[in-house]
Amino acid sequence: MSAALQWIVNAAPPPGDALSHPFDLGQLPGSIAQAIWRGDNLAQAGQSVVASGFAALDAQLPGGGWPSNALTEFLQPQPALCEWRLLSPALARLACSGGQILLVGPPKRPHAPGLVQLGITEKSIVWIAADTPAERLWSTEQLVKANPRGGAILAWLPQARAEQLRRLQVHAQSCDCPVFLFRPEAAQLDASPAPLRVLTTLGPDWTLHVHILKRKGALLDGPVVLHSLPGTLASVLTPRLLRPSLLIAKTEAANDHALGRAADRRRLRQLAAH
Repeated sequence: MSAALQWIVNAAPPPGDALSHPFDLGQLPGSIAQAIWRGDNLAQAGQSVVASGFAALDAQLPGGGWPSNALTEFLQPQPALCEWRLLSPALARLACSGGQILLVGPPKRPHAPGLVQLGITEKSIVWIAADTPAERLWSTEQLVKANPRGGAILAWLPQARAEQLRRLQVHAQSCDCPVFLFRPEAAQLDASPAPLRVLTTLGPDWTLHVHILKRKGALLDGPVVLHSLPGTLASVLTPRLLRPSLLIAKTEAANDHALGRAADRRRLRQLAAH
């Protein structure tokens, strides 16, 4: 038994007093106390993280951002729906610092002018057109092993199995950049070795609803709602179009009122006929 473990055993209170006298981490040496994590606390990641660009989201992510040295599993109802709106602030920061954004098997051709508007230049994008599931998985694994520092790896792996993800997670622990895996919403029912799993859906009025399904910390009730209006649209949308839900509600109310008047007229005609 190591000296540190023997110290913990000797410092632990008797079993009968465990509930009445909770163990105080302050009794442990500093290095040991820092290595202990309680399951009801949000972990402070020891490895580096990349700020997401959304303060409300960073407050709920272990370490305050997207982790390096680990997989982040990104689930959504359909591919190419939410990933750029959620990840572009972090990816733009990496690209501006000279990092490369590596794309493996994206479902749609990257739209270079749109990415430039998000702050991601063409020179920072590397698109790997891997068509089959085996090619996408192999390419992702090779990139993670290569450890492209300063950038990010984005891979669309809708058909990856748990054992394949586990192997990627083992390699990602030695990778110093964020690794994002994009999978369908239905995959949330499957077990995954990824330490961080998020489900992102579109919300009303240019919002994103981010459900943190798995993190190193307590479960989060409800989604994190993020305002994610692209900067290119902010200058052209009118104030009314910034809140489309209000326009829809007014239109529906007007239609309901008109339908009500039509129903009243029909009832009056029926009464007159009698």
